[in-house]
Amino acid sequence: MSNSSRPLVAEALETLRASKTYVDLLGHRFSLSALDNEERQLLSRLKRYLRQEPTWEDFENYWLGLIGSFYVQRGLTRRAVTETLLWRVAEDLGGRLSIDLGLARMPDYRDELKHLIRTRFKSQREFCRATGISEDMLSHVLAGRKHLAVDTLEAALSKIGHRLRIAPVSAEPEEAGSLVTA
Repeated sequence: MSNSSRPLVAEALETLRASKTYVDLLGHRFSLSALDNEERQLLSRLKRYLRQEPTWEDFENYWLGLIGSFYVQRGLTRRAVTETLLWRVAEDLGGRLSIDLGLARMPDYRDELKHLIRTRFKSQREFCRATGISEDMLSHVLAGRKHLAVDTLEAALSKIGHRLRIAPVSAEPEEAGSLVTA
């Protein structure tokens, strides 16, 4: 399988070659300028490995071990390692590879809903009470069996201080939150 049959990975590799900013699948932008020389070398190793067209499993095993041990040797806790820029980039590259290989799907509004529920509410039940969406419907939506109508989603989100928006693929969202670098 050539990189042309792995378009999301090819796009990311091209961006990494030509830019000092990495844009993940959700459109979050990460400046690579804070990486030190050793981190840049590590990123180069990841890119070279991806060009060898590994399986998703092989790439995941490679980057998890490589980045984990690199930052643990620098004194970071395992939790802090998962907040580093390189971890986020490698995690996104793995996601791109899994989509290209047909092992996963592109993220959609359900993923954003899951994230919203996980970060702002104690439970799905609490989210449902706040938005007026039935627990049964939310369960079907999050499982991918049903979709919410746009007007229903807009009304629910407005109750909790959020809104629905349509953004072009080439949109340039704000820089992603601060990440740990070591």
